[in-house]
Amino acid sequence: MLKKYKGTIILTSVIILLPVIAGLILWDRLPAEIATHFGADNQPDGFSSKAFAVFGLPLIMLGLHLLCIVATNADPKNKNISGKAIAIVLWIIPLTSLILMSVTYAYALGTKIRIGFIVIMFLGILFILLGNYMPKTKQNYTFGLRIPWTLNDTENWVKTHRLAGKLMVLGGAIICATAIFENPFIFFPVVIVMALGPVIYSYRLYKDKNK
Repeated sequence: MLKKYKGTIILTSVIILLPVIAGLILWDRLPAEIATHFGADNQPDGFSSKAFAVFGLPLIMLGLHLLCIVATNADPKNKNISGKAIAIVLWIIPLTSLILMSVTYAYALGTKIRIGFIVIMFLGILFILLGNYMPKTKQNYTFGLRIPWTLNDTENWVKTHRLAGKLMVLGGAIICATAIFENPFIFFPVVIVMALGPVIYSYRLYKDKNK
């Protein structure tokens, strides 16, 4: 994987670090302390130094990016991971970095931004994308629902990921449609159903097969 996607890995790593350049350009205009965490009411409840926001956050994102790549490459069944799924692994953190840092800088410069709406909408779109690829993913230890019942039974894996894909697409659509309300009481129940539904279904398949 590392050799095959070497160019993409370099490109995505550079993209993650682009906000550092933007931060240096905006350095004199940025406040000494920058809001880096927001509550459900769109108000900042966590602050970091300018240096940490400009350098630290992108570097942390880069570390997570490389960790995901190494973990995917080390997967003994990485050949079962489709090219589209690997594309998600390679691009999800770079895109997150650009969006996160753009919002962070804009807010620090005094731009009025609905943080909750942007974050919830981004997650909704992400769920839809992931849901489209879930049913096409073969057994592996990196991407998908890696629980004992799916990893030990191909049929269980296929059926579970078909359901997971449908729930993620439907859940993502609901999240996008209700993002304007920025209501965690809508967002979190949908996420819980998407996460637990396939696991419970997978376990029932396992129990029924082993009766």
